[in-house]
Amino acid sequence: MHNVVVTGGSRGLGLTICRRLTEAGYRVLALARSKNDQLDAAMEQVNRSGPCSFHFIPFDLAEIRGIPAVVKTIREEFGSIYGLVNNAAQGTPGVLANMHISHIERLININTLSPIVLTKCVVSHMMAEKGGRIVNISSIIGFTGYSGLSVYGATKASMIGFTRSLAREVGQLGITVNTVAPGFMQTEMTESLGTDHRAQIARRNALRRFPETEDVADAVEFLLGAKAKNITGTVLTVDAGATA
Repeated sequence: MHNVVVTGGSRGLGLTICRRLTEAGYRVLALARSKNDQLDAAMEQVNRSGPCSFHFIPFDLAEIRGIPAVVKTIREEFGSIYGLVNNAAQGTPGVLANMHISHIERLININTLSPIVLTKCVVSHMMAEKGGRIVNISSIIGFTGYSGLSVYGATKASMIGFTRSLAREVGQLGITVNTVAPGFMQTEMTESLGTDHRAQIARRNALRRFPETEDVADAVEFLLGAKAKNITGTVLTVDAGATA
């Protein structure tokens, strides 16, 4: 059973990805700061119906210097890491001129620095084992922009550049690196926009609706699977035609 680490796997998109990957036969290791009722219920349901394949790893990705130790712990307990899904991110909105520097630093630490360091620690083992899959979750905001999300957009754009360069570094060793870029979805991050604003955004999409978290999870599953063995360094957009 292949091990896949999913960051931010305790809720929202991350939890949906975890559930989908367990259904696909992976052993999923959800990395997040803390448990919640949703995660507990999902883990109980998955582990009750078959082999214990859904596990929680408590860790705060803001603790950058602790990342090597948590990767070592995961490998010692579960074995080799086949896949890494860098999903965890913060979407704190704010006009740049009014944002506190500490908020900017935290967004960059969580959204850019921590996934890069985590990937560094995981990919070094993948290189030794000559295989593995890395999927970074970005956002269409990383290439379209959005007023009030300039720092968030910068962090998501950085993950696309990271993906393309790392894919070239590790491709000869059988490791693929790709990005999934969702559009606006019905998640906690978009609740603050309000019903009318969300409806207005949906009407601009070619399909006149939001993509669902399950659609993004499908894309992640595809990129981890055998049918995507020759896909690397690319961005798979799941946005219901927002960027069409």
